[in-house]
Amino acid sequence: MKKKSSETIYWTLLSHEDWRIYIASTASGLCYVGSQDKPFEELEDWVRRKFPASELIQDDEKLQAYATELIEYFEGNRQSFTVSFDFQGTPFQLAVWNALCEIPYGQTKSYSDIANVILKPAAVRAVGTAIGANPVLVTVPCHRVIGKNGSLTGYRGGLDMKTRLLQLERSQL
Repeated sequence: MKKKSSETIYWTLLSHEDWRIYIASTASGLCYVGSQDKPFEELEDWVRRKFPASELIQDDEKLQAYATELIEYFEGNRQSFTVSFDFQGTPFQLAVWNALCEIPYGQTKSYSDIANVILKPAAVRAVGTAIGANPVLVTVPCHRVIGKNGSLTGYRGGLDMKTRLLQLERSQL
């Protein structure tokens, strides 16, 4: 995966009811959705790794469309996202992230289900690693992936956030 060398990354803190999440975009689209209640350093560290020469600029207005769709989701009024995205990954990661977007709202799939969808049935661990690298939580719904036995498994945002997102979706069905 090629890192972008120099690009402006715009960010804001989405704060709605008891949700507090940093989000960021490039000029091309949403590139980062952070974990619930994590400090700004989570975003800073991610930008330093993925966009090493970039400048981080707070711009609430530039991120308003992304924040609006996330708020609509948190309020139960949106089941999918229409904003533009700008996430880079390996071809394998992109295949996994695209497969995540096909999981219907309020439903779950296992890691092995995703491995089968991308026609790599033996790559269950690699699927887990790719899911863990998903830079845009909520919008690319990695929270909908659970263990084969139905258990909740790791989530960058923490299991409390994963549980809350799944409960939110199920309550809207």
